[in-house]
Amino acid sequence: MQTITTIGLDIAKSVFQVHGVDAAGQVVIRRQLKRRYVVAFFQKLPPCLVGIEACASSHYWSRELQALGHMVRLMPPAYVKPYVKRQKNDMADADLVAPCNALTMTAPSARMTSGMSATNSAAYL
Repeated sequence: MQTITTIGLDIAKSVFQVHGVDAAGQVVIRRQLKRRYVVAFFQKLPPCLVGIEACASSHYWSRELQALGHMVRLMPPAYVKPYVKRQKNDMADADLVAPCNALTMTAPSARMTSGMSATNSAAYL
């Protein structure tokens, strides 16, 4: 299996979409994960860049994945929407977040959302 360098993760209520690419931008993995298997899946991977479309639960998943050694970037939904080529669904979003994240890593002016700590997240509840 080729080394995954960037992953686009679209999170949902129970089924997550994973889209992983290598350094050349070739798709290495594209699959669905149930919520209970997400942490186990990322534990098996070497540290890589993980892009998540920002939403309420993305901050929780950002903390979980960072604890495993991955670098997580949260993208505001407004930045993902312009790249949509067809209908907006979970698989299309995961396909878009991975290459968008790779591009923003090289663009210093790109504005990403920073993850919230557990304390800050609790303050919004």
